[in-house]
Order: sequence, then structure tokens, then C-alpha cells
Amino acid sequence: MKILLIIDQYDSGNNGTTMSAQRLAHTLMSHGHQVRVVSTGAEKDGKYRVAEYYLTPLVRSLVHKEGMTFGKPDDSLLARAISWADVVHLMLPFSLARHGLKIARELEVPVTAAFHVQPENITYAIGLGHRRAVNDWLYDVQRRRFYDQIRHIHVPSAFMADQLRQHGYTNAIHVISNGVDPDFHWRKTPKDPAFRGKFVILMIGRYANEKRQDVLIDAIRRSPYQGMIQLVLAGKGPEARRLHRLGRRLYNPPVFRFYSHDDLLDLLAQCDLYVHASDAESEAISCIEAFSCGLVPVIADSPLSATPQFARDPRSLFAAGNSRDLCGHITYWMTHPGERRTMEKVYADYGATFNLDTCVRQMEALFEEAIADAQKPSDC
Repeated sequence: MKILLIIDQYDSGNNGTTMSAQRLAHTLMSHGHQVRVVSTGAEKDGKYRVAEYYLTPLVRSLVHKEGMTFGKPDDSLLARAISWADVVHLMLPFSLARHGLKIARELEVPVTAAFHVQPENITYAIGLGHRRAVNDWLYDVQRRRFYDQIRHIHVPSAFMADQLRQHGYTNAIHVISNGVDPDFHWRKTPKDPAFRGKFVILMIGRYANEKRQDVLIDAIRRSPYQGMIQLVLAGKGPEARRLHRLGRRLYNPPVFRFYSHDDLLDLLAQCDLYVHASDAESEAISCIEAFSCGLVPVIADSPLSATPQFARDPRSLFAAGNSRDLCGHITYWMTHPGERRTMEKVYADYGATFNLDTCVRQMEALFEEAIADAQKPSDC
């Protein structure tokens, strides 16, 4: 197949959607498909480059802090790219994709789309994350302006499929994990000198309001074992300054850093526990990557998050937003090393079921179904 991905930002792996798009493209090509991308960023082979959408300096700064860039539609370029493709996959529901959808319909090229942007990703950034009416309105806006025109929709979790159905989406919804690179597997190495003698707790994710790193910092502050704990917050984002300020309260200052793929693998091999405190997630590949490497996760049981589905037993769930409850779970896993080692193997085996190659095969089937549907007579 000739598959065209349209995504506002593809080059910089600083958010989950971009990283998922990169893995999808690379794996599809390894399976023998041709893949091209329409996106902002650098000129590259196999990429149709669009300019960045103009925003005022203040708004542009805020968008970039969230790890995002918006592409400016270029209809001539989009028409050229779409004419090449057997199927077009729209990764985000913004202006670039909406123009791509219109042109693909005119050219009668099959279209599929992903649902990666939870309304909460937007509303938490502006302090409205708990306003259900606002989130419901955003679900409705996305449906009417974009998703109602596309039959086949990819979602990364059953949770997101349920959310769409509850909000009136009647599409053919395909639940397919974004998948985990095979590099993420059980592995333990001796700790670096900075971590030696410490219980290392890791959380991976953007420094954003909905990720709730603040809950984890407060849980460690409450711990009677605080002096033994080294917290690592892997990521970057708009809440970095606030989190640095909160981290100063801890006996051992947290490590704040964005890790490359290889450095992250080395870090995971040295950590003792993974915490995912986020209030809102469509899947959380970072959590799957962590437990695939043999880290027991402790996950917020938020009703707005898909991540609780990964808990293999109640000891891996804490009351969302409750730092006291999280502190109790951290204490349990610190003081029961035998149980932790047993569950590390359980989680690593479970992580193998999210194999990237298998997930991409499922995406191929989705594309093939969309192409087949487009070839049926219109009266069928």
C-alpha cells in the first residue's frame, strides 16, 4: 500500500502522538509499504513540508510549551500528496487534516483518522479540565467538524472507544494500541553512582497539568522513607518551573530531564518503581514501556484515563489525585521487595502483548478495510 500520514508535527518526538506516528511509519515501511508524510519541520525524503500556522508570539509560545506545532494548510501540496496515496491517515483533527480530508474526498482517496486528542488535553491546559460541560462540547465540536465525515476511526484503547460512543460517535471504531517498540523488554543493570543506594521512582510524561506530577511529588514528601527515594521526572513541558519549585521540598531533589530513546532504556533498567499519576490519558504508551521493562506500575484510577486498564492487581492502583493513598502504595512496594520482583515478571510478560509489529499489522487491516469500502458500489 501507499500510505500518506497527515500530522501537524512529525520531526520532534516530544509528545505521544508524534512518537506513535514515527513508529507507525517506520514499521509500515519495514513491512514493505510505501509511506509518506505531510507535516511541518525539516525537508526530508518522503515528506511533504508545510509551513507552521501563524500564531501570535504569546500563543505560539504557549503551544510550543505544550509540545505542539500546527501546520498551515497548502491545498496544492496536499492535492499532490493525496493523489499519490492509496489511503490517507489523519493523525490530528486540526486545520491541516480538515483540508486534507476535503481534498481526499474530492479526489476519492480513502481516508481514515485517529482520535488521539482528548478534550481534557486542551481543557487542563487552560484550567477547565474538570468542567464536564466544556469537555462534552469539545467532543461534539470534533465530531461535527471532522469525525462525522470519516467512517473508520482508530483509537488506542477501549476506554477511548467508550468515550466516543458515549458522546454520539457512530463511526466504525477500531481499538488498536499504538504499540511498544521491541527494545522495551525486561532488563536490569547496576545503578549509576547518583542512584546507588536509593529507591528510584520514575514517571514519564509531559510537564502538564493533567499529568499530575505534583501528586507524586507530594506523595514522596509524605513518605517516612523520603530520604531513600530518588524521583526522576522524564519529560518537558509548560509546568516545568512549577514542578521544579515543588521538587525543592524533597530531601533528594528530583531529576528533571528529557531522555532520548537509548538513554530512556538505560534509565528504565535502573529504576525500582513506575508511577503514572495522570488524570487524563487516551492510552499512555510510556506506562506500557515502563512495565514492559520490568517496572511495577502504580497508576491513578482516574475515570478520564485509559491507563488503569493496565493494572494487574489492586496494588497497582491508587485514588487519583490522592497523594496520601499514593504514598501508601509506594511504601508497600518499597517494603515488599519480594512481591515487587514477582510482579516485575508478570508485568514484563504482559507488556509483550503490546508488541509494535502486531499492532501495526492491525493498522494495516484497518487501512485495507477502508480501501475495500471505498471500492464498493455506492448503493451497497
